[in-house]
Amino acid sequence: MRNTSSVKALFLDIGGVLLTNGWSHQSRLNAANHFGIDFEEFNERHMLVFDVYESGKMSLEEYLELTVFYQTTNFTMDEFRSFLLNESKPYPEMIELISAIKRDYDLQIIAVNNEPKEINEYRIQKFGLHRFIDVFASSCYVQTRKPDKNIYHFALNLAQAKPDEVIYIDDRLVLIQAARKVGLHTIHHTSEANTRNALSLLGFTAINL
Repeated sequence: MRNTSSVKALFLDIGGVLLTNGWSHQSRLNAANHFGIDFEEFNERHMLVFDVYESGKMSLEEYLELTVFYQTTNFTMDEFRSFLLNESKPYPEMIELISAIKRDYDLQIIAVNNEPKEINEYRIQKFGLHRFIDVFASSCYVQTRKPDKNIYHFALNLAQAKPDEVIYIDDRLVLIQAARKVGLHTIHHTSEANTRNALSLLGFTAINL
C-alpha cells in the first residue's frame, strides 16, 4: 500500500464511468424496437415514474406495470426484464484503473450513483463491482438522488471523511458541479485516459494493471 495526500476516500458514479448507463434513452429505444412498442408513449411514462423507481420507492415490477404492461403485450415481463438488464456493458479499462487504485492505495471506494435497486444489484454482481467498491450509497438505498446534496453528505458520513478528504468522479458535469458545492475534490470523467491523468495529478498513479 502506498500513501499520498490526506485523501481518505474515492466516491464515484457507476453508469457512464465503470459501466454503460443502466437504462439509458438508447436502451429504452432498443427495447421499444425489439418488442415492437410505441417508444414515445413508453418514454413519456418512463419519465413520469423513473425518479420514484430510482429512489427506491417502487419495484421493477411496479415500474414495468406502469410503463409497459398496463396494456396487453405479446411478450412477458421476464423477457422484458432480461432485455433491460442485458443492456448493461462494462468499461474494462476503468474497472481495471479503479481496482488498481484500490489495491495500491487502500482507499475507501464508495459508489454514489443514481440507480434503481434491481438494476444496481444485477450490475454489482454481474461485473464484480463488490470486489473493489466498499459501500454502495446508491439512490435506491438512501432514497434520494443526485444532485441532492444529502446523498453526498450521506456518503461522507459513511466514509467518516471531510469533503476535502474525498475525490469524486462522475461523467455528468452538473453532478460534478453539485459535488463541488459540497466541497469535494472532483474529476469530470470523459475518458479513461482523462481520469487516469487527473488521478495522477492528485498523487494517485495506478501501476501494474
